[in-house]
Amino acid sequence: MVTGGAGFIGSHIVDGFIEKGYEVVVADNLSTGKRENINPRAKFYNVDIQSSSLEDVFDKERPDFVDHHAAQICVSKSIREPLFDVHVNILGSLNLIKCSKKYNVKRFIYASTGGAIYGEPNYLPCDEAHPVNPLSPYGVSKHTVEHYLYLYYTNYGLDCRVLRYSNVYGPRQDPYGEAGVIAIFTERMLRNNRVIINGDGNQERDFLYVSDAVRANLLSIENSLHFKMTGKKKFSDFIYNLGTGKGTSVNRIFRMLKGITHYQLEPLHAPPKTGEVYKIFLNAEKAKRELGWEPTVYLNEGLKRTASWFEKAGKKI
Repeated sequence: MVTGGAGFIGSHIVDGFIEKGYEVVVADNLSTGKRENINPRAKFYNVDIQSSSLEDVFDKERPDFVDHHAAQICVSKSIREPLFDVHVNILGSLNLIKCSKKYNVKRFIYASTGGAIYGEPNYLPCDEAHPVNPLSPYGVSKHTVEHYLYLYYTNYGLDCRVLRYSNVYGPRQDPYGEAGVIAIFTERMLRNNRVIINGDGNQERDFLYVSDAVRANLLSIENSLHFKMTGKKKFSDFIYNLGTGKGTSVNRIFRMLKGITHYQLEPLHAPPKTGEVYKIFLNAEKAKRELGWEPTVYLNEGLKRTASWFEKAGKKI
């Protein structure tokens, strides 16, 4: 089962599992996801993760694995509507975790955040041991779910993997939301609209192409043998940063996309957003060492693929 399987990252993960031969169930309420993103070979349930109807899906489908990507993902919205963020990200996730325990799910994969969970870094790149001091309700809610997974792992033996994503980008990302600067810039450039940069543009992020995120999810399902062999038991052993280890400024993203799309205008600047970290990039050596994962799509190539997809999508976006 992939929650949020009609969304940007979730739909790519569904495709990846199906290509590997898995039978996939998608649970998504289509609040931000799109029906056209759903792989036709997946079974789709239009259900909210907060709903009691979610248990009916578990009872009918009996999933072996749950890959949890349904979420409220916008930092700005979490600041404007912190209670909404709590309901979706914490209560919805807890409902899913309870169902996973009741129906004996073999492994629970949780999409957390490395971009928002650590707060303003004490050191860079951040590894998994870095102090957790989020600056937004979104970061707080995503980390809270990690604590619930800890207690369900410790008290009930629910097998988990936590993937702390950096800034994932690529085809299908929503250009009209507030969460994906690459998607927003690309869409506006292709339509020859002015691009707005919040703050001075020197803020840095760790940008990860979506296919690399997909591979990490597949490896998180398929690496059971490693832990049986090494006897790992601490919950912290199952937390992984996913990133490139390099920070890229928003100004550089603008310049790179400007060249790729042949955009002629200069950006406008707006005030910085409340609750956003200024510079963050992640140390993913643990994922490389234990999952056999590392990013394979370099930024320039990923931006070209993304711009090409947006250009072909055209008015459908």
